[in-house]
Amino acid sequence: MRGRGITYDTGFVGRAGNSREHFDLTDVVADLRAIRDRLHCTTVRITGGDPERIESAANAAADLGLEVWYSPYPLDLHLEEMLDLFADCARRAERLRIAGHQVVFVAGAELSLMNHGFLPGATMDERVHAVLSRPAGLGELVAAASARVDDFLGRAVPLIRGHFGGRVTYASIPFERVDWSRFDIVSVDLYRSAEIADRFADGVRDLVAQGKPVAITEFGCATYRGAADVGARGLEIVRYDPGTGRPVRLDGQYVRDEDGQAAAVREHLEVFDAAGVDTVFVFLFALEDMPSRADGDPRDDLDLASYGIVRVLDRGSAAAGAGRRWEPKAAFHVVAEFYRPAPVGKVPA
Repeated sequence: MRGRGITYDTGFVGRAGNSREHFDLTDVVADLRAIRDRLHCTTVRITGGDPERIESAANAAADLGLEVWYSPYPLDLHLEEMLDLFADCARRAERLRIAGHQVVFVAGAELSLMNHGFLPGATMDERVHAVLSRPAGLGELVAAASARVDDFLGRAVPLIRGHFGGRVTYASIPFERVDWSRFDIVSVDLYRSAEIADRFADGVRDLVAQGKPVAITEFGCATYRGAADVGARGLEIVRYDPGTGRPVRLDGQYVRDEDGQAAAVREHLEVFDAAGVDTVFVFLFALEDMPSRADGDPRDDLDLASYGIVRVLDRGSAAAGAGRRWEPKAAFHVVAEFYRPAPVGKVPA
């Protein structure tokens, strides 16, 4: 793989405000240094809904020599709001690119599920339910949503290219039928679950066979036993405050399984590498709103549902009080070992 990457979240913006309550640039730089030096990443996907935060983190990553995938992540926005966000971020990304840094612009992610105008439903949960609850009419529903996504991207990409001179892609989900001729890279958020495990590797090889560089913009596993079987649906065990939308606790008791998370991440990486994927992004470094509370009620340990490869420490914990913000999980070490450059042989005297 050319690009060995991970997603770094600056905070999703929704009805609850920003999912990452604390955003300190000193912490961000420390995280990005760990991403470069301890995980051996060569690239990082900077996501979020706040253009200022994305720009700050992207600039820091570029200064550290990382290739930046500049990824505004619209959530529950309408079409014109998304276009405004993309135009703003494209201008910011271009400033970084013309300064001499390697930058790829990602025109949103999973738009059909995450935003208005593509699938029925006022919220993401309702849109996901619309897909999962209509097996009889699923083909027609998905086809219509895909057509709307492609029409929107037909508006968005020229707008982005009007402000940004680098490579452009879109983080799609498999059921969206995207016209990749308008993009420089084919990008897919791709999780292996039990339902597709037997054909997962073949699907990745088919993506690569299209001829354009392929990026897996999102893959990973939550941290509870059995999470590998559900793939992208690991967060379904979280219960949210109906007023604020913030995660509160889990819907039951689950068993921490860092080894299972690590094994799933490794297996994904092996498939992508063998298939000839150009760039991959583990999802993700940390979910700041899913802290670990391992010493209390197991239902309060939100980290079990997190795809983060570090365990975010609850700000009230003794460890956090000692100045630590996170601790590596088993998956952290798997990623570091997989991404570690091969040793260079000695030059004969």
